[in-house]
Amino acid sequence: MPFMKGREPVRRTLKYLNAGKLVLKEKVRIFSVNYNTYGEHHAGARDFVFWNIPQIQFKNPAVQVVTLKNMTPSPFVRCYFDDGRDMLIDIDSRDRDQIIEHLVKVVGKTREQLAAEAHLAESKDNPANFGYGCDRHCICEIPGQVTCPGIVPLPNNMRGKFIFAPK
Repeated sequence: MPFMKGREPVRRTLKYLNAGKLVLKEKVRIFSVNYNTYGEHHAGARDFVFWNIPQIQFKNPAVQVVTLKNMTPSPFVRCYFDDGRDMLIDIDSRDRDQIIEHLVKVVGKTREQLAAEAHLAESKDNPANFGYGCDRHCICEIPGQVTCPGIVPLPNNMRGKFIFAPK
C-alpha cells in the first residue's frame, strides 16, 4: 500500500481525516499558518501543522490552505474572507489541542450548524427517500408504484393470506 509510507502514515487514512473537528465557515477562502521550524514557542504550531492541517484540507475542499515557514518571529493563523477582510489569530506558546479548540470557536461552524447541514444533505441527497421531512410522504406518490392499501385494496394475488392459504 503506497499511501502507508513516510512519516506517520495514519494521517492519510480516511478514518483519521474524517475525525477532524474544524469545519470552516462559508466566508473563509484562505487559511494560512505562519510558524518556524525551530523555537520552543513554535512547538504547538508545528504539531498543529503536522497533525491537523491534513484534516482541515480534507474537511474544507473549497478553502485554500497555506503554510509559511520561517518567516515570522511568532506563530499565527490568518484567515482571509470572501469580502476582502482578514483575521489574525495568535497561536504563540499554545499546544495543538488549544489551537484547534480556539479555531473551532472563532472561525469554525458550530455543532448545531453541522448537524443541520448533515440532516439537510441526508434527506435531500437521494430522491428515493420518503417519509416525514422528505419530498414525498409515501412511496405510493411515485408514478408506477402500487397505491396504498388503505386507499385502494390490493388484488388477491398480491396478498399473502390468499397466496399461502391451504387449499
